[in-house]
Amino acid sequence: MSASLPPLLVTEVPGPRSRAWAERLARVESRNVTALAPDVPIFWERAAGSNVWDADGNRFVDLGAGFGVANAGHAHPRVVAALRDQSERLLHAMGDLHPATVKVELLEALVRRFPGGAPARAVLGSSGSDAVECALKTAQLATGRAGVVAFEGAYHGLGYGALDTTWRALFRQPFAARLPGATVFARFGDAADARRAARESRTPIGAVLVEPIQGRGGERIPPDGFLRELRALCDAEGWRLIAVEVYTGVGRTGRWFACEHEGVVPDLLCVGKGLASGMPISACIGTEAVMRAWPDPAGEAMHTQTFLGHPPGCAAALASMAVLEDEKLVARAAELGAIALAELRRRLAGRAHLRDVRGRGLLLAVECDTGETALRACGEALRRGVIVVPSGDRGEVVAITPPLSIERDLLLLALGLLAEALA
Repeated sequence: MSASLPPLLVTEVPGPRSRAWAERLARVESRNVTALAPDVPIFWERAAGSNVWDADGNRFVDLGAGFGVANAGHAHPRVVAALRDQSERLLHAMGDLHPATVKVELLEALVRRFPGGAPARAVLGSSGSDAVECALKTAQLATGRAGVVAFEGAYHGLGYGALDTTWRALFRQPFAARLPGATVFARFGDAADARRAARESRTPIGAVLVEPIQGRGGERIPPDGFLRELRALCDAEGWRLIAVEVYTGVGRTGRWFACEHEGVVPDLLCVGKGLASGMPISACIGTEAVMRAWPDPAGEAMHTQTFLGHPPGCAAALASMAVLEDEKLVARAAELGAIALAELRRRLAGRAHLRDVRGRGLLLAVECDTGETALRACGEALRRGVIVVPSGDRGEVVAITPPLSIERDLLLLALGLLAEALA
């Protein structure tokens, strides 16, 4: 079935089956996970390319790529085939003891892509938070210092190590008593303020942790030169620069990694989300020099997990990376993203309740005056058959991160429907 299909709505949105699924979910899941009020979500049943079908048979255009995951598109045939083949041959291995060969192949592919081409090594994980935790540990081993400079608006995951570096009080405050408090926060986009924050830290600083473009913080793009200034600051102070590219990496911004827009080579780089276009796998990649901080395992790894190098996930990641290369989707993200940004700005010009329209590659955003405006627009877009999600500390941003494979005409059609929803 072609994935180049416009929305097709056969029931109200959400429909009766989605509402029934919501009632079932409410009886079995902790109430702090899936938001079931004030509006019931749609429940997905299948997806292909840039389309999602819900339980009621409604067809949507996914301008979120499933939280920025489906870079190659939902259920890309090559990714599905790789998963099927790998699962039939080897579903699970002992990732840090008797690993699968496909784990080695993925690590080789990842270190080949490390910015600047420097010798590198990597550690696999299952989530972006896993990758961040590994990077934080690596930086502490390499410097002997636990302190971290992170940035206002940052989102790095919800595990306790990563949570300490995540900005939003909603996530941090309920668990503050268990957090190490080894992170100080600076203004995003301001390297001088990063220096100020480091001076005020009670814990000696060992690393600067930064998203080249903030994701959940509102698709915030820093001023040109910000990453270069952070690189110089880290070099001067003996800190490690950690680029968190869980959201921006693997082609999303029109480069394999967003730090490459400024020619910056980080000490450590975290990837996840779009790495496998649908499978839960991530990686922390670092220069060989910084990764030498880890000792030999001597029979017991210090940082591991049961599903380390999970064979189907590795196979999916290799296939997805090959699709991006063979179909030239990284360059396409840059070209199509520029077209989409110009179209959005044209359609939304002069609307007083909109503060900004910005983007890089196929990472785009419309900043509204309030969170209520953005949330209402997301709901209106859904009722028109377009999936987008709010982001930003106040939920004031409508995030647009479609599959990198989305067809031009379909993207422009969906953006037109979104523009109507933002009226």
